[in-house]
Amino acid sequence: MPTSTTGAPRRRERRRWSGWAFVGPFMLVFALVFLAPIAYSIYLSLFQNQLVGGVSFVGLENYQQVLNDAKFWDALGRVTLFLLVQVPIMLFISMLVALALDSGRLYGKSFFRISIFMPYAVPAVVATLMWGFMYGTRFGLVGNLNDAFGISLPNPLNAQLVLIAIGNIVTWEFVGYNMLIFYSALRVIPRSLYEAAAIDGAGELRVVTAIKLPALRGAMVIATIFSIIGSFQLFNEPSILQPLAPNTITSAYTPNLYAYSLSFSGQQYNYSATVAIIMGLVTMAVAYVVQLRGMRRGS
Repeated sequence: MPTSTTGAPRRRERRRWSGWAFVGPFMLVFALVFLAPIAYSIYLSLFQNQLVGGVSFVGLENYQQVLNDAKFWDALGRVTLFLLVQVPIMLFISMLVALALDSGRLYGKSFFRISIFMPYAVPAVVATLMWGFMYGTRFGLVGNLNDAFGISLPNPLNAQLVLIAIGNIVTWEFVGYNMLIFYSALRVIPRSLYEAAAIDGAGELRVVTAIKLPALRGAMVIATIFSIIGSFQLFNEPSILQPLAPNTITSAYTPNLYAYSLSFSGQQYNYSATVAIIMGLVTMAVAYVVQLRGMRRGS
């Protein structure tokens, strides 16, 4: 009997659309919660609410105003300094912990792995409140130490130390998270490399420098990109600590805090959206450069 040739194209057509049936729900949610807010923010940034005439189209005038805004540049410089100092320290500590856990010579490895990762499970608001209490000179740990030993430790939330205090909180929160990224990368190294190194007479330090550190290059790039994004999005810690240091942590202390204050305190939604768009572009550019350099070194 002759076979029909229309069945195969129909089956191929059904297979072609079956993939969209699986990814369709995700794409719908992605468009609603990610793409739509970005498009709406860009739309808001092109308008300005004026006292006379109401909302009017101003084009790129808001962007020009942000680029000439001293508060924005101060906030951006502050988070950039935070990024350049805090991120290398945090990643270095995470790498050392991961290497120690992978060495096989650490007693109670499972306990230490869970203990170091546990701070990441603490919500950022709770962690900041906890550290804010310990920073207190009248009611917290610093004040108790001053009373117990008759000394006068400086206030960690003063103008000179507040950025270090915030960096300490962020480091405490995310060392375990980055440690898990590095530790996972170390666990997939083939055992044959260690056996070959042992046959060649390589010591522990040589194994670390010749095998483990090169294997961490990809994980280091990923952790660095995540840390860059988190640094430029710094908001929770200074926002929670602001009532404890109102004269130090201003409403424009970080770009995200500045955009939040403009929107919810100053009702300047269009200008706030412009700040957010510019910060998104800056974050994308820096993360792309880091990724590109990491890929070049890896190749």
